[in-house]
Amino acid sequence: MARWTALVGGLVLVALMLMVVVSVTGRALIGVGLGPVPGDFELVEVGVGVAVFFFMPWCYLRGGHATVDLLHMHMPRWFQKTVDISSDVLMLLVWLVLTWMLWEGMLEKKEYTETTFILQMPVWWAYALCLVGAVAGCITYVAKTLTQLGLASEPKGWSVDSNVGH
Repeated sequence: MARWTALVGGLVLVALMLMVVVSVTGRALIGVGLGPVPGDFELVEVGVGVAVFFFMPWCYLRGGHATVDLLHMHMPRWFQKTVDISSDVLMLLVWLVLTWMLWEGMLEKKEYTETTFILQMPVWWAYALCLVGAVAGCITYVAKTLTQLGLASEPKGWSVDSNVGH
């Protein structure tokens, strides 16, 4: 699931890139009757937010988050494992609260029918799309935390060695 959300996030970024190229080209060619894509910055705002939420679960599973290993790598293995598990549990809690607040925000935006300025697109649509990635992140964090606590195991063929760690 995390891999698929990351792929979708990548497709969103590619689509945004193409749209920005078209928009900038249109701005440069205003003299010949072209123009920018209406609401391009609104679409970039929404698309980048969606992409980030869709990338985070895969980044976490592959150990791609930034870390400071200056002291961590010199500590005993039991201490390293304790720090890893503690940080994963804390991040799971943060991710759950983030998802909950995103849900609440989406409901509020929908209730007040807030829209973007140029496209008049309902803002809650962006929240709903980001919520898909946030739920995927929650599932990912739960699964990895259960694995680290020894209550679950990695899928067959999962390469733990390629994970960088924290």
